[in-house]
Amino acid sequence: MDIPVYLFTGFLDGGKTTFIQGTLEDRRFNDGERTLLLLCEEGEIDLAPERFSGKQVFVEVLDAPDLLNVAHLQSLHKKYRPQRVMLEYNGMWKLDALYDSLPKNWVVCQEMLFADANTFEMYNANMRELVVDKLRTPQLVVFNRAQKGLDKMALHKIVRGVNRRVDIAYEYGEEDVEYDDIEDPLPFDVNAPVIVIEERDFAIWYRDLSEELANYDGKTVRFKGQVVVDKSIPSDCFIVGRPLMTCCADDIRFAGLICEWGGRTQLSNRDWVEVEASISVRKHACYGRVGPVLTGIRVNKTTPPEQEVAVFY
Repeated sequence: MDIPVYLFTGFLDGGKTTFIQGTLEDRRFNDGERTLLLLCEEGEIDLAPERFSGKQVFVEVLDAPDLLNVAHLQSLHKKYRPQRVMLEYNGMWKLDALYDSLPKNWVVCQEMLFADANTFEMYNANMRELVVDKLRTPQLVVFNRAQKGLDKMALHKIVRGVNRRVDIAYEYGEEDVEYDDIEDPLPFDVNAPVIVIEERDFAIWYRDLSEELANYDGKTVRFKGQVVVDKSIPSDCFIVGRPLMTCCADDIRFAGLICEWGGRTQLSNRDWVEVEASISVRKHACYGRVGPVLTGIRVNKTTPPEQEVAVFY
């Protein structure tokens, strides 16, 4: 039987413990189910288990990364026989380490990120890689300790630069919560006869293409990219794209698309080109799956962009 895992992430003093305390005091959530509560860091606020509405809450501290492993978690499962797991994760640990350590029948059913609205920009400036790591997968980001007049746009842009689908909430007080309703218009016109992608917008376009593939089927696009050609690519095709960075230099990867074009022999590896091409969504051998296949209309050599690595802004 699958065991639901409720995952709470964020950094010290972000509000995770306060939320967990309130949740376990609420009879609507804690009505007697056997609950294993795992704490991966010592917060600024101590839990008060005596106030939990149900008495079958078992608390274990995993305050060192080596305690987070499949064998140890399975032993805790055997010891407590939980019906669900609540996990307060250490903000300094990568989430991949957690997902690699969960028993197969432990399934993360909800992930929430808690952050202090007053310090989140500082964390993003100084620990960008960890912030991005925590923003990739939650369903909800809660900015607590928010003050009226808060510059929500600054926080909104940080979140949306990584995750366009997550809900965002601003908590001004215990009973005063406001949900983010800022619209995110794309910086290019998807319905234009030719969708023109400016150099600075490549990362946003590539992500939107990946997430909303059907919207681009049959469309024509123009953008600047770098050429990849080698013996593994069919002779009438090349790959065109940009190095793309999500959070830091360590995660730069080449974001490329297959382009069918009869003039392939005119191109060399690492050439920069401006491509105008139609997009069709279909299976291609170079992807090994269905994906966006470009058919070149015009391909012209050009100069590199001012910033060759595409980033989210």
